[in-house]
Amino acid sequence: MHFKIGDYVAVVDDTLKGDVVAVTNDLVSLKDSEGMVYSYHPSELVLIKDSQFQLSKYSDIHNPLLKEKMKETTPKKSAFKKIKSEVILEVDLHIHKLKKTTKGMDNFDMLSLQLDTARLKLEFAIRKRISKIVFIHGVGEGVLKSELTYLFNKYPVKYYDASYQKYGLGATEVYIYQNPNS
Repeated sequence: MHFKIGDYVAVVDDTLKGDVVAVTNDLVSLKDSEGMVYSYHPSELVLIKDSQFQLSKYSDIHNPLLKEKMKETTPKKSAFKKIKSEVILEVDLHIHKLKKTTKGMDNFDMLSLQLDTARLKLEFAIRKRISKIVFIHGVGEGVLKSELTYLFNKYPVKYYDASYQKYGLGATEVYIYQNPNS
């Protein structure tokens, strides 16, 4: 695109806008509202016409391209699954799902974090009267699974292997007994 001095332009990947003050073969210089001058390649700029200068929020919201982009976004996956009006809480205990990095953590620290997360989620489900939780722990050497078994024995729950079809061998489903008197 060819720009001329006096054009009002915006930078493609930035919030910067301004008036063109100089044009050379491969650079366009623009001055922003604060008087700062910046130089960009012409492919990095777009011309803002008078009709586009002050777009209202209403017109931005009803822009067909924006509507199309909004349709493409996928909703955030919930940790809760509803099956036949039954709420099931899924908790993935894989360490990379709990922490971004395990730098500086040894196996004991990682196992402690996983068990603390399981305990907190289990107590949350008891408080909120959620009857089922699926703890996804993976297969591994079975250390986490055996520690979870020890944890579950301290609560009013029944636990068993989760659906093999859905989770494979690395998940345990916990049924929480609901006390109707509390």
